[in-house]
Amino acid sequence: MSVVITSTINSKSLSPTRPFPSCINNSPSLFLISASFSRRSSNIFLTKVSCAKSPDDYHATLKSLNSRGRFPRKSLGQHYMLNSDINDQLAAAANVKEGDFVLEIGPGTGSLTNVLLNLGATVLAIDKDPHMVDLVRERFAGSDKFKVLQEDFVKCHIRSHMLSILESRRLSDPDFALAKVVSNLPFNISTDVVKLLLPMGDIFSHVVLLLQDEAALRLVEPALRTSEYRPINILVNFYSEPEYNFRVPRENFFPQPKVDAAVVTFKLKHPRDYPDVSSTKSFFSLVNSAFNGKRKMLRKSLQHISSSPEIEKALGVAGLPVTSRPEELTLGDFVKLHNVIARE
Repeated sequence: MSVVITSTINSKSLSPTRPFPSCINNSPSLFLISASFSRRSSNIFLTKVSCAKSPDDYHATLKSLNSRGRFPRKSLGQHYMLNSDINDQLAAAANVKEGDFVLEIGPGTGSLTNVLLNLGATVLAIDKDPHMVDLVRERFAGSDKFKVLQEDFVKCHIRSHMLSILESRRLSDPDFALAKVVSNLPFNISTDVVKLLLPMGDIFSHVVLLLQDEAALRLVEPALRTSEYRPINILVNFYSEPEYNFRVPRENFFPQPKVDAAVVTFKLKHPRDYPDVSSTKSFFSLVNSAFNGKRKMLRKSLQHISSSPEIEKALGVAGLPVTSRPEELTLGDFVKLHNVIARE
């Protein structure tokens, strides 16, 4: 007599008596296995395999790359998402819906792009790799809601691109809202991208990025008086309300990076809601100068702006100790100190 058992197992834990189909040998996903057991034998014989696939999972990604003979390039920080659920959650974090305009940086094989388009969004994708540009251009050739540009994002004039697009959209739809950014970023440009996008609260309402987990935590949850507290934390909170959404284990990428990732949402502030400073340029100049001598007291590190006695006086007027160091000041503290110094 034999019985049939159906269970969910990890393919890597099995050593079958005959080869598995390629979908099991290569995929980290879970599968439904039907196996027959006999009283005469304890061997497991594979009788049926059902792979838990979705249109943009492991196999679709590798098939897209193989169709062009492409390998992920380390120099471009390319790590492709293998889990369609993560792409769905990225889009959900930005509340992407019908009629939205979305900027995607580094579309890769287009798995996230496909999710965004299926939700009814119009997508502008930017990628530095000409091979990936050709791939997604061909893949979405039939869509009038998709455009891809071959450019280095950190060097392109994204504000000019977006203003031109938004002005055109608003001519046909006066109620058109701000655009959004949803992207599985190449890890090696994440800091540059954050610095470029966050001051664009007049163009984007939300910026949702998949970043290295450690970088995400440093951006969103730095503590005062720690080595992780840096000028970029002041910038992030000046221009946005950041939120750490969830961690993404490294096993979800190809090739697998050495670190986990995380999804972070930056809800951008409109320029009218920025902290009240007379000049953002002079404000961030002061912040950067302060952190250049991170362990020094501000009365020392800001001497090129005013003399030590004048800095001490400004600190007092701002309600801060004269022995203050930059790592001890919040965004609000820096705003008060800047405004006192600017008035003098």
